[in-house]
Amino acid sequence: MAATRVASSLFLPIALIFAALHLSLANTDATDVQALQVLYNALNSPSWLTGWKIGGGDPCGEAWKGVTCEGSAVVSIELSGLGLNGTLGYLLSDLMSLRQLDLSDNKIHDTVPYQLPPNLTSLNLARNNMSGNLPYSISAMTSLNYLNVSHNALSVSIGDIFANLADLSTLDLSFNDFSGDLPPSFGSLSNLSSVFLQNNQLTGSLSVLVGLPLDTLNVANNNFSGWIPHELSSIRNFISDGNSFDNGPAPPPPPHTAPPPKRSSHHRSGSGSNKAHASESDKEGADSHNGLSSGAIIGIILGSIFLAVVVLLALALCIRKRKRKEKGVRTSNGNPPLGTNNVTLPMQEQRVKSAAAAAAAAVVTDLKPPPAEKVIAERVPSKNGSVKRIKSPITATSYTIATLQSATNSFSQEFIIGEGSLGRVYRAEFPNGRIMAIKKIDNAALSLQEEDNFLEAVSYMSRLRHPNIVTLAGYCAEHGQRLLVYEYIGNGNLHDMLHFAEDSSKALSWNARVRIALGTARALEYLHEVCLPSVVHRNFKSANILLDEDLNPHLSDCGLAALTPNTERQVSTQMVGSFGYSAPEFALSGIYTVKSDVYSFGVVMLELLTGRKPLDCSRARSEQSLVRWATPQLHDIDALAKMVDPALNGMYPAKSLSRFADIIALCVQPEPEFRPPMSEVVQALVRLVQRASVVKRRPSDESGFAHRTPDHEAFDMSF
Repeated sequence: MAATRVASSLFLPIALIFAALHLSLANTDATDVQALQVLYNALNSPSWLTGWKIGGGDPCGEAWKGVTCEGSAVVSIELSGLGLNGTLGYLLSDLMSLRQLDLSDNKIHDTVPYQLPPNLTSLNLARNNMSGNLPYSISAMTSLNYLNVSHNALSVSIGDIFANLADLSTLDLSFNDFSGDLPPSFGSLSNLSSVFLQNNQLTGSLSVLVGLPLDTLNVANNNFSGWIPHELSSIRNFISDGNSFDNGPAPPPPPHTAPPPKRSSHHRSGSGSNKAHASESDKEGADSHNGLSSGAIIGIILGSIFLAVVVLLALALCIRKRKRKEKGVRTSNGNPPLGTNNVTLPMQEQRVKSAAAAAAAAVVTDLKPPPAEKVIAERVPSKNGSVKRIKSPITATSYTIATLQSATNSFSQEFIIGEGSLGRVYRAEFPNGRIMAIKKIDNAALSLQEEDNFLEAVSYMSRLRHPNIVTLAGYCAEHGQRLLVYEYIGNGNLHDMLHFAEDSSKALSWNARVRIALGTARALEYLHEVCLPSVVHRNFKSANILLDEDLNPHLSDCGLAALTPNTERQVSTQMVGSFGYSAPEFALSGIYTVKSDVYSFGVVMLELLTGRKPLDCSRARSEQSLVRWATPQLHDIDALAKMVDPALNGMYPAKSLSRFADIIALCVQPEPEFRPPMSEVVQALVRLVQRASVVKRRPSDESGFAHRTPDHEAFDMSF
């Protein structure tokens, strides 16, 4: 009996140790858990996804349906053919270890998320109801081997996003509504073996595919034209029906063109029918060498003429070269005149040098921000290489002025919820119970002749889709009136929350402030680096950051830069309201770029850190400008602690505060070229969250508002 008791007393601690070890090994990375929770919620929380939860849970330890892990990291999600309905959310990019994502054969709708898991090797979204276009983030997925988005409703051009996808072997874009020519970056897909482009609206030629190691190519039922390159006709599985290709053989290549690369070494073994097809192509090729066609004879004649012209040009260059040298000997100091080196170079070398000089000039040009006017002009929803503009369809709802008057009691005073440089904002209550926000643009702000510009801006703004951007739901352009209808965000704006909160117990916690900074950074990253062309906000400030009931940020007035006021009164109003946020280059020259937005974002971060206004004339002269007062102290730990908003009552992680200040210092640098792009700011804030110290949470910390604790604030990892 005693031995049994001893054994039992030893067994229990050992069992507990093994249980604890199992839990620690099975515990899923917190970032992965949150990303799956957001995905589950966006998919409308289907009950048949066993194990999945909106809050909490351990995907790796609890074996969530379709989820595969390695250690604590989620590496695969396979949810094909499960009848899933909803969207894909906005946090897939946080799944840093995910390699395979298969959500095919479902009913998922809306657009493909603009940020996808960056390290995917396989992405399958086929046979859903997805719209929009391919996100630019695909260009950074350098490990991608398989991409299938077939049988959706994707549209617009494919996008020139494939230059870095050297590992891609299978690309299926079939059965969509893609239009335009094939992107030049297709030519960089050096391992591409299978391409499916059938049943789209694609145009142009197939020449960009020449030289790729293709086994299978299906371009049927598109609007391709011209000749089929003879290099493609030898592909084992090539289907080209239903296009407008020219009949007859393709014209011969120009003289002195290198022969096309041999394809046989790249091809995989195929079926017997494929081999027969290949042998027939080889036979046709052999027969073509038995005699010279009329096309070949014409090619020889043209080649001879070309050679003669080259010889004459060479003689002329030699004579000119000799004259330049003689002239150079007569110059002072024995040095040849500027430009002589370019003339004496052989023609091939001169072309290389000219190209290099052009590239160098482009680099120098890129260091200088483009003028604001150019950015605004390119923001319009459609553009091509020429000056000509192509109007885009408007996806927002068109409202009548009578409907909007009824919803706002004829735009009465009691419905006003804000006022900006373009006009007042009203709360609108529609008969169906829906509440919206209506921006009524002053007639003085825009002339009647600018209605086309207004509609183009509406078209573009209505297609901005991001969880941290206020959605433009509708518009009105009737009887000379211009109004914009937005989703209603009902918890006020960040400026009022920071500077006019009457209840000190509702002061924003450190958690909430970092979450607001990260959300608005993601919104700017989307505008600057995902939208093509980039969208410059131009009026980024805390008053334009609206907060919902969960204190999630929603950036407003995105895309309104196209409707810049044209009266002195409104320009001065905007300048006064935004003066403390304006970057130095804008104050000096009026030039405003994406880097100016980055500066303004840094100022908002300073507001979150200090609780002070960007410009406060009630303070001592040396403290009136927030940036001038705070910048010298951002790297001084003792001074930094004294700068923190007193409303936080010291409840913040010290390391998190220091890293937050480091990001601010980068954003508010006076030279725009030294400010980071918003993608780097986002990553820095994400790292700040991931590295923050984690302490035990209390139930009272869930609200996002600050609470007194005897030690320090719990830092929430879930934002």
